[in-house]
Amino acid sequence: MSVSSRSSPRRLPDYPAPTAGTSRTPALPPALGEAAGGAGTGLLFLREEQIRLAQDLFFFAYRDLTASADLILEELGLGRAHHRALHFIGRHPAITVSELLTLLRITKQSLGRVLGDLVARELVVQAQGRADRRQRLLSLTDPGRALERRLFERQRERLVAAYREAGGPAVEGFRRVMRGMMDPETRRLIDPRDPVTPGGIISERRSGS
Repeated sequence: MSVSSRSSPRRLPDYPAPTAGTSRTPALPPALGEAAGGAGTGLLFLREEQIRLAQDLFFFAYRDLTASADLILEELGLGRAHHRALHFIGRHPAITVSELLTLLRITKQSLGRVLGDLVARELVVQAQGRADRRQRLLSLTDPGRALERRLFERQRERLVAAYREAGGPAVEGFRRVMRGMMDPETRRLIDPRDPVTPGGIISERRSGS
């Protein structure tokens, strides 16, 4: 049986439109604004619809942030897994393969493929550990640092614009929410103020513990 017309794609939920004279960025539903209104309203942001909206926001923010670097990666035949490895190796020069596995939470096989590509392209160099020669210490080469910087600059533009628009208190609140979504082990990897494991695995190795 033939179909006379195509069914139209399903629309996403309608987010409230901005008022005249304001940014065209869709406004958050009233409940989020009301949550700061005083006693009795502080839990409105925990309603299911607000949590689903938060999922939408995280998805679209991640999609658009990564897309800004994807164009560069695609030109080079690389992917997001390569970008993540470049980022953490650049942040922690001489990081071990084991530590990188802990940060990325991927399989050894997957990391092996990623590192193989980066080493073959002379973006990453491996060296033997001094105390333990079985260790492989990873660092960026000069071309690797240049590429990581190029990717960072592309994403920094979007983050700086968002931070400036939101303002300091909102940025701090955003960081608290992001930390709150991480499990304790992950927070200890990145937060040097953590009282249990200061600086996480990175500082532990640097201090020789």
